[in-house]
Amino acid sequence: MFATLKKNIFLSLACLLCFSLAALPAYANDLDLFKGQQGVIKISGGTAHIPVMKEAAKQVMSAYPDIRITIAGGGSGVGIKQVGEKMVQIGNAGRKATDQEIEQYGLVLFKWAIDGVGAVVNPENPVHALTSTQLQDIYAGKITNWKELGGIDRAINLYTRDEASGTREVFWKKALNKGDIIASANVVVSNGAMKTAVANDPYALGYVSVGHIDASVQPVSLDGVVPSNETVKDGSYPVARGLYSITSGEPQGAVKAFIDFLFSPSGQQIAAAKGFIPVR
Repeated sequence: MFATLKKNIFLSLACLLCFSLAALPAYANDLDLFKGQQGVIKISGGTAHIPVMKEAAKQVMSAYPDIRITIAGGGSGVGIKQVGEKMVQIGNAGRKATDQEIEQYGLVLFKWAIDGVGAVVNPENPVHALTSTQLQDIYAGKITNWKELGGIDRAINLYTRDEASGTREVFWKKALNKGDIIASANVVVSNGAMKTAVANDPYALGYVSVGHIDASVQPVSLDGVVPSNETVKDGSYPVARGLYSITSGEPQGAVKAFIDFLFSPSGQQIAAAKGFIPVR
């Protein structure tokens, strides 16, 4: 009897220990990548990346106060140019750097997540579905009123991103089939600014990283497929791209640790929590 009781107590403690270990955050070990490192890591570029960068930086700096990480936007083109010119240590881009950029700057690319780009409208707008042809005609200025799409009789307030934006590039290539974007479209500087603009304009049409879509905007299905992590992952929604962090030459020291952290279980969990599809 006592032997059985002793065995049951042992098994219970073992189970409790296993549960406790499983409950520990993965980053408790992943942050060991930064042991012995110090200094400043400057990051700039793609705005879709910023929520992941901020959370990763927060965890790193909380554990290692001797490491300082600064994060700025500017778009993919800015990230590639600034890292190439060694103004920052990491340049973020929502597109793959061109062969010319890679050769010119000696760039090394690290794709740590996959993201879609979807058209969005204000939640009050009854138009929740478009065909590729309709979307292309809207951005080309051929369709200008929501009434033509089954909505109310109001002009479409069109929003786009600047030409340095990787979000714009993938949307232009894969959703607009490299068609025209009318010059009168309102230009916003980031995914966050786009989401805010559409959320505050009942007659707006814009586009954002799928990872940024929340209840403040309404995703628009394209040819019957709603942009979401699930449809991007299974390939049914085709407007997708990789999220890259780029260095000039092979990363070293704390910069290498940060890149490695993005690919660690903790980094990939952060990417998933921020609405992106992890690569691992």
